[in-house]
Amino acid sequence: MNALGFPGGTGVRQAVRSALGAWRRVTTTTTLNPAAATECSAAAAEPTTTGPATPSLTVVICAYTLDRWDQLLAAVHSAQHQHPGPDEILLVVDHCPELARRAADALPGVRVLPNAEAQGLSGGRNTGVRAAHGDIVAFLDDDAAADPDWTARLLAAYRDPLVLGVGGLVRPLWETGRPGWFPREFDWVVGCSYRGLPEHPAPVRNFIGANMSFRRAEVLAAGGFRTDLGRIGTRPLGCEETELCLRVAARNPGSTLRYEPSAAVRHHVPAARTTRKYFRARCYAEGLSKAAVARHSGSGPALASERTYLRRTLPAAVAEGLRPSGAAPTGTVPALATGVAATVLGYAVGRLHQAVERARSLAARSPGKAALRALALLPEGAPGGR
Repeated sequence: MNALGFPGGTGVRQAVRSALGAWRRVTTTTTLNPAAATECSAAAAEPTTTGPATPSLTVVICAYTLDRWDQLLAAVHSAQHQHPGPDEILLVVDHCPELARRAADALPGVRVLPNAEAQGLSGGRNTGVRAAHGDIVAFLDDDAAADPDWTARLLAAYRDPLVLGVGGLVRPLWETGRPGWFPREFDWVVGCSYRGLPEHPAPVRNFIGANMSFRRAEVLAAGGFRTDLGRIGTRPLGCEETELCLRVAARNPGSTLRYEPSAAVRHHVPAARTTRKYFRARCYAEGLSKAAVARHSGSGPALASERTYLRRTLPAAVAEGLRPSGAAPTGTVPALATGVAATVLGYAVGRLHQAVERARSLAARSPGKAALRALALLPEGAPGGR
């Protein structure tokens, strides 16, 4: 034995050889080649679930006035009590510092941001999209409250990779009850789902803004919401959602924007929006808005759903209203006619304004061409005509 108690001489050499042999056997059986090591690392990185991972979700609520404080609290509360809960809730305040300060104090756990773009709902939504961390961005109006399973219903549809956006049902919550003359086919006037939409999950052209969601990357790639469209304060214009949906779909042929009626919210309808005056004004504004969308996207895509609505939904509504035993009150028939007339008039005026603007722009760029065009429109025998 040596001083340390190990065997010396031949015993030492045998012990060393024995130890080296055992080490080689261990390392030979446990060391993986580079390819096998890579496969093992990749397998360890994969989730243990068999299906695709659930995307993260940001809920964006846009607000602009303290007058809706109670409705705003209900909207945030409904988002906070979802199953599953969203990864984050953003409240974007549209140029109202007092509302921003009050919300920051009263809503812990909610990120309160000022609208970083031009005043209006589109700018607020764009601010929310840019600030969001979630894979999916869902929009909830400040005067709407979501059902407890709203997020679950929305996220379930995104298991299909071809689904780029999901919108849900918007039920009206009438502050003073539905007026007897107000047709359900025109519930879009108060920002709600209307009779004529699919009753089961189905592809659609566009969503209703109070309840819609998109893959965040797709909204960013499409350039976001146009700030020259949509509502600013109480001005009843809209269709910025329609225009964005058209752009997202055009960039992704074969993709789907899905309507999921089980993902439902309740939209508050104040008494001020139940008057015939508001009904006419909102229909007229919708026509103006549709003209603006047609200018950017073409009248074909911009009016595809409206053609079906006019050919099928409204004639059926009139027939039901005129039938003595029909479910719809007879008073809805005049409202149906008024709504169609006001919307068509708004569209016509909007398109006329666009034509005048184009003529003025042409005249500013090339006065000679503008004069020749004007002369070409004069009838024979008129001063300056052929």
